[in-house]
Amino acid sequence: MTRRLVIALGGNALGSTPKEQLELVKKTASTIVDLREEGYDVIIGHGNGPQVGMINLAFEFAHKHQADTPAMPFAECGAMTQGYIGYHLQQAIQAELEQRNRNIPVASVVTQVEVNPNDPAFKSPVKPIGMFYTKEEADSFRRENGYTFMEDAKRGYRRVVASPLPVSIVELPIIEQLVESHNIVITVGGGGIPVVKDTYGYHGVPAVIDKDRACAKLALDLKADMLVILTTVEKVSINYRKENQEDLSELTVKEAEEYMAQGQFAPGSMLPKVESCLSFLKGNPNGCALITSLEKAKEALEGKTGTRITL
Repeated sequence: MTRRLVIALGGNALGSTPKEQLELVKKTASTIVDLREEGYDVIIGHGNGPQVGMINLAFEFAHKHQADTPAMPFAECGAMTQGYIGYHLQQAIQAELEQRNRNIPVASVVTQVEVNPNDPAFKSPVKPIGMFYTKEEADSFRRENGYTFMEDAKRGYRRVVASPLPVSIVELPIIEQLVESHNIVITVGGGGIPVVKDTYGYHGVPAVIDKDRACAKLALDLKADMLVILTTVEKVSINYRKENQEDLSELTVKEAEEYMAQGQFAPGSMLPKVESCLSFLKGNPNGCALITSLEKAKEALEGKTGTRITL
């Protein structure tokens, strides 16, 4: 049986502009095809923090300066990021496959993810989106638009929105069919378009589901063998950016929970990545989770680097 690998690709690894993204996805595509050639069925989820912030800000700017340009609901902005990021990933992966003379279909699925309308996350926004700002710039946007900002890992201030937990993946049956046919599948982009269900069906809500949590849910539902979270660092660290920083090669669920209790992992950054790994492992005791950088993904799967988390 072909092993299943769900990859959570960070939105920051995709760049902040379409031009930058087109270049960066070439590296991503090479890594993904490498993993496919290692014998995995590859399912890719991706973030959209910088991209959805960029699109939302652009529409707000246009609406403010030209009244006949409509304000765009936040859920629709998320759907747009799924479309153009998926398009770029598809093209890059297809080109890489062609270079290697591999005929493997690649498909992006515009994916809705149901959330609970009563999720307490709606009262406490923590998910960073958009670009980094100075404190002065953040304060200006806060006064003008009522946005909430938080400092992000000492790199600057970013707007934050609600990040509810994923309840179910609406398009899961279609995704399963594509995976069963051994396609490379791009799905739950940006964590999925957050929707709630009522008597009239699904409708979008203004939030960003954490893509690591959505990928963990996807990995569980697809009975994947491994969840791989690709980010900007090679390994998970404790005492991050301090003199006594320690990079971790291996973690058990119990050790990870102890570090979380100590506040070792930053909310909105490494914390949801570790929590997502634990969620996957508790639901799939025979699985394995891995956190590493995009550049080191193949080496990490070979056990040479990265942080491997097991039950």
